[in-house]
Amino acid sequence: MTTDVTTPGHERFDEHPRAGGFRRGRSGLVVAGLVLALAIYLTHGILTMEVPGSAATPGPAFFPVILTVCAYLLAILLAVQVLRTPDSPDPDIVQPRGGRHRTQSDWRALGITLAAFLLFTAMLVPVGWVISAAVLFWGVAYAMGSPRPTMDLGIALVFSCGVQAFFSAGLGLNLPAGILEGLL
Repeated sequence: MTTDVTTPGHERFDEHPRAGGFRRGRSGLVVAGLVLALAIYLTHGILTMEVPGSAATPGPAFFPVILTVCAYLLAILLAVQVLRTPDSPDPDIVQPRGGRHRTQSDWRALGITLAAFLLFTAMLVPVGWVISAAVLFWGVAYAMGSPRPTMDLGIALVFSCGVQAFFSAGLGLNLPAGILEGLL
């Protein structure tokens, strides 16, 4: 049994309602599963954390507990959303004959993001957090197609400086200063 589906501005194509079964349009469950796995890993880390008796309130487990609870909530919300409203195929990507889907992955964005992350890890210790994180943030914004690279670089520098200040002043933790060691 086939159903004719017409999308305004697009050619007609046949959609097989039972093709793919339950899994059709639910690939987002993979992301929910990964977030759940992260939450379980964080839970294990919190439970096995050695907290000294002299630790001040709220203690070193406070922020990890908040992140873990948020990860569990996010995994649940993602799973519910994907189960309630599965993704429908993009009519521009569906091939007119046969109804088979081509890939919807953006390999260029993935490659640029991966390269920015690898550059970040290579630059972190010698160059420092502020510059290497700014390069990472800018690289991800560029990979996602941001049209204003100069503004993105400024935002990336402000954001990485803010994270550096939060970790230093707020948490008392030092991120690598690198070439800016005397200034930070």
